[in-house]
Formats: sequence, structure tokens, C-alpha cells
Amino acid sequence: MKERDAAEVTVTHTDLASFTALVDYLLSDKFDLGEEEGSRAQRALDLRELAQMYQVPRLELLCAQALQESVAPATAVPLLEAAHTMGDGRLLAQCRRYVADHAAEVRASGGVEQLRDLGVAKGLLGDALDQVAELKK
Repeated sequence: MKERDAAEVTVTHTDLASFTALVDYLLSDKFDLGEEEGSRAQRALDLRELAQMYQVPRLELLCAQALQESVAPATAVPLLEAAHTMGDGRLLAQCRRYVADHAAEVRASGGVEQLRDLGVAKGLLGDALDQVAELKK
């Protein structure tokens, strides 16, 4: 606990807002991702990572629920990639289904251009080919 005597403490793998949200949760049991809709999903991802790192399972579950609720055209692809990276099968399946069901909206939101992970891109292509095959039956 050498940090108690330090004038400044560095916490890696996070940003100030996410770490503040973690501390607020620990002190008050209040779960707050902020007001901005676009940044809520990213804050939930960051906060979930902190909850895992500091072993706060209830906060981790609250973040997982918030992530599932934040799947939308603009967030589906980034959340899909994050779910793939984290190994979150439930969120991964939800995002894949969302992309399949709302393809036009996801594409219009720029979701396709946001793809960075080739494995995720291959998975989405496979889903699209499966849908085409089903339509041909």
C-alpha cells in the first residue's frame, strides 16, 4: 500500500471517468455510466474490465446487462468485436443476431467500416451466407 503516501497514483488500463465510476460504485453502490448515449457502451466496457480486474462481480454483471441493453446500429459492430475479444458468448450472439436482423441500419451507421478484426468479419460474412442459403430454400 505504498500508494497511501504517494502524491499521485497511476492506475493503468483505464481512464479517469471509468475509474471514478468504479470508486463511486464501491463507495455508494450506485451504477452510473454517464449521460451521453454514445459513450455509455464504451464506459460499460471499460468499467466491466475494471470490475474483472478488481474482482467486483456484481458490478461486472451490471456492466454486462448495460452492454446488452446498448446494442444499436452504431454500437453493434464495436460491441461484437469487444464481445469476441472478451469471450462473452452471450453478448457475441446478441450482436450477431442484431447485425443480421438490422443489417441496413448497421451499414448506414458506419458499422461495416468500423470492423477491425478479420475473424469477426469472417464470422459476419458466414452469417450473411447462411441467411442467403436460407432464403434460397
